[in-house]
Amino acid sequence: MDENLSLGRTQITDDLGELLAVLPESIRTTLEQHPKLSILIEVVMDLGRYPEARFPDGAEYLSEVAITRAELQYCVDRLGSFSGDNRAGIERTLHRISCMRNRTGEIVGLTCRVGRAVYGTINMIRDLVETGKSILMLGRPGVGKTTALREIARVLADELGKRVVIIDTSNEIAGDGDIPHSAIGRARRMQVARPELQHQVMIEAVENHMPQVIIIDEIGTELEALAARTIAERGVQLVGTAHGNKLENLLKNPTLSDLIGGIQAVTLGDEEARRRASQKTVLERKSPSTFEIAVEMQERHQWVVHDSVAEMVDTLLRNRQPTTQLRTVDNVGNVTIVRQLPEPGKNGLMPPPDAPRSPRGWRSTGRMAPLSPLPTTLATNASQATLESDLGFAQLLEQSWDSDETSYAGAVTGANGEDLPLHVYPYGIGRDELEQVIEVLNLPVVLTKDMANADAVLALRTHIKNHSKLRQISKVRQVPIYSVKSGTIPQITRTLRRMLHMDNPGIPEADELRLFAQNGSDDEAEALEEARLAVEQIVIPNHQPVELLPRSSAVRKIQHELIEHYRLKSASFGDEPNRRLRIFPD
Repeated sequence: MDENLSLGRTQITDDLGELLAVLPESIRTTLEQHPKLSILIEVVMDLGRYPEARFPDGAEYLSEVAITRAELQYCVDRLGSFSGDNRAGIERTLHRISCMRNRTGEIVGLTCRVGRAVYGTINMIRDLVETGKSILMLGRPGVGKTTALREIARVLADELGKRVVIIDTSNEIAGDGDIPHSAIGRARRMQVARPELQHQVMIEAVENHMPQVIIIDEIGTELEALAARTIAERGVQLVGTAHGNKLENLLKNPTLSDLIGGIQAVTLGDEEARRRASQKTVLERKSPSTFEIAVEMQERHQWVVHDSVAEMVDTLLRNRQPTTQLRTVDNVGNVTIVRQLPEPGKNGLMPPPDAPRSPRGWRSTGRMAPLSPLPTTLATNASQATLESDLGFAQLLEQSWDSDETSYAGAVTGANGEDLPLHVYPYGIGRDELEQVIEVLNLPVVLTKDMANADAVLALRTHIKNHSKLRQISKVRQVPIYSVKSGTIPQITRTLRRMLHMDNPGIPEADELRLFAQNGSDDEAEALEEARLAVEQIVIPNHQPVELLPRSSAVRKIQHELIEHYRLKSASFGDEPNRRLRIFPD
């Protein structure tokens, strides 16, 4: 009995007559009269138990008489021989019969699975198939991975005219027998003598038959994963399936993780660990991913697509939520694609801009002055971006910080009546440099280690972008964050002056020059004074570059810092011992 069913634009062809013919007569008669025969999934026959038919919505007993050895043997006699993986088939069909054996090797159970050729199943990912990129299909058993592979092979071979070779380990894709099922179109099929030889046949296919596409079902061993990488590196499009419901399952599978790039432990330096706000030992992707696209088949009509496996793995290893595509198809065949964004406020993402905040001002004598709300530009940009990723939001924050304004609450003017000294919570900045600036310039600033007592936060810009907890606490407490690009004396000085709303003239005072000296030697003082005069008398008024006298590397370093204080550029030229500084106009 052949049936051609249609669901929207999807056509289903099966050969149920051939499968029913191998079943015992009592079971065959019951199934032929069953109203749900067209959606039958499999028939299960276990010795000493009632025969069972399984459908998408549940299972039903077909008889109240237990299966006997004679009935099992009746089926076995009408099948081909069982292979090393205890599977057999019916020639020129897609049906699969798997057996269970006892300790002596006798068959005590059969699972007769219906094989159907479904045309039109890949409409959801046809655009991905046509790109030529390697695709990995994931999903639980029975969700339709093999059916999708069969359809992909036909489309690539017949409609796109590519040379397609199928590695058919259990004859499940192209059916049993020497002649492959018509469902694979013009694609060619290579059978595998024993499952453990699949990786060898994969390499043989590339070396002997010049395919443009290779289709593989159930990549499950380390050798097969290695063979898949070899094939992908030779420029062949790879389409395969692997065990696992989601991409995260492969990350935790040491055998198959190489399919998505592999994982290795990396020890970070102190600065990089602080920048990432992570431990020093982290997991990172080891190599490029074998498959460029991954498809998680959640249901037959609902698939999740990761269009960049490498980026997806990097995101997961950083404990962040990835951005994915949810693709669904309705009964008419219309495909809907929805991009799933991470939930705001999770895994390092900032809360929504309109999150409720309690008013808070600087500490003063009983009088609180509320700070300005979130900057309109930042709030609008964040809303439009929908907080798609930490990187995207970090770029928005970068735009705000580049203007030398405070990050969340905006600047607070002295007119609010705040009391001094100003309590500052430093993060990622050397305490010695801060104390030196405060002492030399006699600034009304006190450093605090308690965030609860802080009036403001002073932190490195890179640390702020990667420390979600600090940003969230600052936002809740309404403590403004001031950022510095680097922890140098000029940067710290300029930022502290801005925090105190002091004028920040371009020309440093004599006391400020002392900040740049390391040991207070005459050579340092002379070099700093030389640089100051060059800037004030030539570079700024005449807009001309100036070369200074040769100095040691240590002295040149403090000259660079002084030039940076003027917001000018400088560079070292020449060879030691005549290496010297050149100052460029703005």
